[in-house]
Amino acid sequence: MLSNLSKSVRQYMLVTFNYWNFTITDGALRMLVVLYFHDLGYSTLAIASLFLFYEFFGVVTNLVGGWLGARLGLNRTMNIGLGMQIIALLMLAVPSAALTIPWVMAAQALSGIAKDLNKMSAKSAIKTLVPDEQQGALYKWIAILTGSKNALKGAGFFIGGVLLSVLGFQYAVLAMAGVLALVFIGSVTHLENDLGKAKSKPKFKQIFSKSESINILSAARLFLFGARDVWFVVALPIYLGSVFGWNHSWVGGFLALWVIAYGFVQGFAPKITGKSKGQVPDGAAAFWWVLALAVVTGLVALGVQNEWHPQFVIVAGLLLFGAVFAVNSSLHSYLIVSYAKGDGVSLDVGFYYMANAMGRLIGTILSGWVYQVSGLAACLWVSFAFLLVTTVISLRLPGVKKANHSH
Repeated sequence: MLSNLSKSVRQYMLVTFNYWNFTITDGALRMLVVLYFHDLGYSTLAIASLFLFYEFFGVVTNLVGGWLGARLGLNRTMNIGLGMQIIALLMLAVPSAALTIPWVMAAQALSGIAKDLNKMSAKSAIKTLVPDEQQGALYKWIAILTGSKNALKGAGFFIGGVLLSVLGFQYAVLAMAGVLALVFIGSVTHLENDLGKAKSKPKFKQIFSKSESINILSAARLFLFGARDVWFVVALPIYLGSVFGWNHSWVGGFLALWVIAYGFVQGFAPKITGKSKGQVPDGAAAFWWVLALAVVTGLVALGVQNEWHPQFVIVAGLLLFGAVFAVNSSLHSYLIVSYAKGDGVSLDVGFYYMANAMGRLIGTILSGWVYQVSGLAACLWVSFAFLLVTTVISLRLPGVKKANHSH
């Protein structure tokens, strides 16, 4: 059956299989770390700090990773990512007395580098496997890959919680390392060598994008993701636990469902944004969708501040936020690959995901700090402010026609 498929489809399936396995372990590991260190009695800010290196090295990796991908080939960057994740998991399999904060932060740094190498390789590989004139197909494939990633990350949250209760922390990370080792062996033996290699060797100074449309989109992306993580990463789980009195599994379950639903909406984004009518979205669509998101966030912030049915406002409001956010994110993911140039695409994608990681880093730090100082309503107002900035930036995004001719 597989041998009848074209070579590029087989390569795409292998890239996706790698990415899916990696994503499940990535989601599971995040849940394992949060719940396990909460059980050990770490404060919420200490737990947030465990992820700072994870996000910070995501920023660095996206800058350098795109350059590496264009020089070494995406197959190598993908396999390096898988290998590093296995090492990070093994580092956490030490006895719990050895799990000091610096040690866990180092393991999380490795895992952050691994995740972004893997993600950048998977997204860029699609661009090299889909011909330029098939923009509609490209949007569809990227929506499927991005949507499935979030659904699987949510599944990973569940799996992490289950593994923790069934196997305990050390055996859980060992089991995940074992599965990834098998994926790694398959990937090294079957992934093509020259996937995504730029024909000319890019110089290191080319890591900063020269395309105006990509710089504008990257700035919009930074504030978009900062707006999500400022309430989602630290503030929300703590609020659900301490104010609503939800237990670990309720909190983990709600966040997992949120991410899975978000992933489904992302997969359907092409239908929502009018692709079925044969329209490919442009910068104007990104502007209107982020404006809608800002309105939703402002309303949720008002509701929480005035304590108007807080449980209903937060659960319903955040599900609505997730749906509109998913469309925004999917639109951006399509626009970046559409704006990026074909040769050495990983450079442009890398720069843009660096902005993405930078937004998450800023959001993560603010989430712990603003919540500690002023509570959840304040986090939502900061999110609202970030979305207004994104809206203003998005006004400058070009239409698809102009973007294609600007290279």
